[in-house]
Amino acid sequence: MDWKRLVQFALLGGGDLEQYAILLVRVSIGLFFAISGANKLFVAGGVKRVYETLVQAKVPFPHRMAYFVSGVEFVGGSLLVVGFLSSPACVALLIDMIVAILTTTLSTLPKGLSPWNWLDGFLYLPEVLYVLFFIWLICSGPGKFSADYWLAGKLLR
Repeated sequence: MDWKRLVQFALLGGGDLEQYAILLVRVSIGLFFAISGANKLFVAGGVKRVYETLVQAKVPFPHRMAYFVSGVEFVGGSLLVVGFLSSPACVALLIDMIVAILTTTLSTLPKGLSPWNWLDGFLYLPEVLYVLFFIWLICSGPGKFSADYWLAGKLLR
């Protein structure tokens, strides 16, 4: 057994697997948002639920925003799946999730929690995890298995 390689993996991770991790996260989160947006846009009553949520949150122009948010999720998620314009798609979806957190999700946390319990509840929210994934994907790039990587290779020769 190669102890040095084992210790290196335990302390530094497997750099040779990084591209597969990026691919897995990018495609998974992309599929989630593409399907979610498609269900809102193309399934009867989908936009209505978004509209009602936006009205309850007192978001301006709720009818237009319901279509806009659903479109951002569908288009942004679809772009992430293939890895095309990944960073702009992540930025759009990141903003979408920050607005969701501020307008609706924060109100679901119980009132009167200690700071540690509030932080625990906040970090448990799925939208917060999505924000962290988007930040990671913006910083790491879409990976070698993406249309962006191929396109950059063609354009930056």
